[in-house]
Amino acid sequence: MFMRKRTLALAMAAVMGLTTACSGGSQSAQTTAAPTAAETTAKAAAESKGEESKAAEAEITEPVTIKFANYALLEAGYDAYWNQLLDEFKKQNPNITVELVTAPYGEIVNTVVNMAGGGDMVDLMYGELDWIPTMVEAGMAAPVGDVLSEELVADIYPNILDACKIDGEAYGVPMYVSPFLMYYNKDLFEKAGLDPNTPPTTYDEMLEIAPKLAALTTDDGNKVYAFGLTTASVPVSGACLTSSIHNFGGTVLDADGNLAIDQGFKDAVSMWKTLHDKGYNPENSKLKDLRNLFALGQLAMYYDQSWGFNGVKSINPDAADFIASAAPLKGGNGNGESVLQAGTLMVMNNGDARKAATAKLVDYILSEEKISQYFETVTPAYPSRQSMEDLEVVKNSAILAGAAGAVGNVKPVTFIPTLSDLNLEICTLAQAVTVSGTDVDKAIVDFETAAKGVIE
Repeated sequence: MFMRKRTLALAMAAVMGLTTACSGGSQSAQTTAAPTAAETTAKAAAESKGEESKAAEAEITEPVTIKFANYALLEAGYDAYWNQLLDEFKKQNPNITVELVTAPYGEIVNTVVNMAGGGDMVDLMYGELDWIPTMVEAGMAAPVGDVLSEELVADIYPNILDACKIDGEAYGVPMYVSPFLMYYNKDLFEKAGLDPNTPPTTYDEMLEIAPKLAALTTDDGNKVYAFGLTTASVPVSGACLTSSIHNFGGTVLDADGNLAIDQGFKDAVSMWKTLHDKGYNPENSKLKDLRNLFALGQLAMYYDQSWGFNGVKSINPDAADFIASAAPLKGGNGNGESVLQAGTLMVMNNGDARKAATAKLVDYILSEEKISQYFETVTPAYPSRQSMEDLEVVKNSAILAGAAGAVGNVKPVTFIPTLSDLNLEICTLAQAVTVSGTDVDKAIVDFETAAKGVIE
């Protein structure tokens, strides 16, 4: 169905306007030579796709129902936003009925795949960027150019759109993107006698201050953990652990999709074991567990996506008073490179009427008004659309300010169909050196064996 391996690279400097990413300049002279057969075919294909895009932008004059799969409607802090958005969309588009398909985060992919197997395919799905290859492999995700408007697709930063491509076709458009960054509790820093405005920049610096933070307790006597890194068996934990490997200059896969275990990889795994052995990292935690501990003042530092702030805020509305962000830590010979994540919209092809209605909904979700509202009322992140480069809500975000250096410091990840399964194997590796106490070298050998079975 598609090429098995592809390089995923997001140039976040372009996203935030740190470098010039727009096209321009003089136009090259037009040739008067007769077009070749290939050029004629390409022109016809482009015109055909243009007609599809125009159809997607047409007014909806007959009632149509589309299905939207979205796990976030079940999560506190996100549900109110999505419900309000869909209510407002219905008022503006009375002929479109949006039927929701919901399931918990860890079950939504299987839910929609099983539905499609029974002949009931959704039209739109909100989820992780890493889910795209699974949806394509299942024969569900459609090229965005077949469904969405040309104007919208052209407005997505090219490098971000490239991140959604398989064999040259984009199968999703991100609502927003974020690197993994480090959140820390300024109040706990002060309580430990540390400067709340000077967070650590390296793993060594973090380990130097960790004992002071780990010696703290909350007002009601609960333990404070120094540094949280998710290791539970869910794909996003594997992505976070991959990010920490990149912090050390390490790799998991080379550009061809083969395992590439190097010294940086080993250094990162050793750090996971150190954090566990010293009692700094909560054992076998999901991101939502770390957010809960952080919100309750029981975690001093942890890695998360920018939108993790919403989970923290939903537990403790006062968290905005003590939370601060910083760039990912540097380890070994690495420079703190990170992995990027994206809240992504994947589209399906269920016929012209449903495609046109789906395009309307995606246009609405990705409008400047709704994206600004999302960043302001739900959680901070970075926009995927070039026209939103100067959004005030992003430029003025106190939450994002400390991690600004992480925006352009990302490392390409090789995109393979079984990326989610590989991420789970990375989680198994982390649990081996932490919960099970396995020697680092042996655990890595076991990981290589299991990982080869996943990617080959």
